[in-house]
Amino acid sequence: MLNTRIIPCLDVKNGRVVKGTSFVNLRDAGDPVELADYYYHEGADELIFLDITATLEKRGIMVNIVKLISENVFIPLTIGGGLRTIEDMRQILLAGADKVSINTAAVLHPSLIQEGATKFGSQCIVVAIDAKHSPDNQGHWEVFISSGQRPTGIDAVAWAKEAVARGAGELLLTSIDADGHRGGYDIELTRKISETVGVPVIASGGAGNLNDLYQAVINGKADAVLAASIFHFKKYSIKKTKEFLHEKGVPVRL
Repeated sequence: MLNTRIIPCLDVKNGRVVKGTSFVNLRDAGDPVELADYYYHEGADELIFLDITATLEKRGIMVNIVKLISENVFIPLTIGGGLRTIEDMRQILLAGADKVSINTAAVLHPSLIQEGATKFGSQCIVVAIDAKHSPDNQGHWEVFISSGQRPTGIDAVAWAKEAVARGAGELLLTSIDADGHRGGYDIELTRKISETVGVPVIASGGAGNLNDLYQAVINGKADAVLAASIFHFKKYSIKKTKEFLHEKGVPVRL
């Protein structure tokens, strides 16, 4: 069994790390370069860096920040937000990223997944899925794009299958309903998608305590757990998180 990865997420707006609730009510959490360096030395397995307003503001991602982070951080780095073309991906990978995350552009232009996988390899392509419970249909989740502001009418499980079929090497799955509420991940959604696809699934949205991460792995069958608030605001350290999971029998890199 592979090690479960512990991944802090740095959502960035206007050059600062922020954290909100269900994608709104953002508050400042620090400098992205300083936080990335801190998590690297803390023992994080990977970092995910998302420029959360790049798509809404129709601008490119901040290549300079990526370069600064990659010069000092030597763990896998995934970058997303505002990536619309193969050239955007190439620039980010050249700046030092190991993987690129695409969300809105992947939904609007699904062939971008295939093109990226062909050009850079599936291992580089992370498709991010922001999903929300369909109020009129239990057991179904709808994909949202544009930083969770725009419903698509697309079923999240069906989209996960298509994204992988097109070449995605990993899925970053965020529950909009649970995000920032610290009440736990959407276990049902995570498990359903994890059981449907044959690539790693990163659970995101809702971590409030260490047992939430454990439940995402054991019951949600996630391959990695992403968290922001509990790490940014120092509720738990990466070290404490890994020790907890290790004691519970979850394989982690200590």
